[in-house]
Amino acid sequence: MKKIAVFPGSFDPFTIGHKEIIDKVFPIFDKIIIAVGENRDKKCCFSLSKRIKWIEQIFDEEKIVVKKYTGLTTSFCKKENANFIVRGIRDSSDFIYEKKIALINKDLNKNIETLFILSSKENSHISSSLVKDIIKNKGDIKKFLPNEIAISISKGF
Repeated sequence: MKKIAVFPGSFDPFTIGHKEIIDKVFPIFDKIIIAVGENRDKKCCFSLSKRIKWIEQIFDEEKIVVKKYTGLTTSFCKKENANFIVRGIRDSSDFIYEKKIALINKDLNKNIETLFILSSKENSHISSSLVKDIIKNKGDIKKFLPNEIAISISKGF
């Protein structure tokens, strides 16, 4: 049986912290689906198609696939035959929040396991929200984003 994981998020934008999580779980799974969520209630800075394109440019690996999704993550996992959800943890508040979601997901689908992957201390302060604020205020984003995304944003995406 193939080990398939879903790494869900809005990825607005996809940061070096997100990339670190993928790099850490890469050897564990046969397939990793980076699931870019489309949440109509959330105001995104970048379009869904732009976010997907950026992530696809970063990973040139056959076993990493980028897909959009809406609705419940567990429903998406079932559709994709994935039994694992990967979540990055930066600090204790992330853990408390993510633990609640993992328990709800387990109630919705007992075959889903959530794996919490700790970010490095070098990346534990990076969040998409903070990076968006830096972008809006025309700050230097190169330290926080993969090169492909930083270059695109600096050119006016």
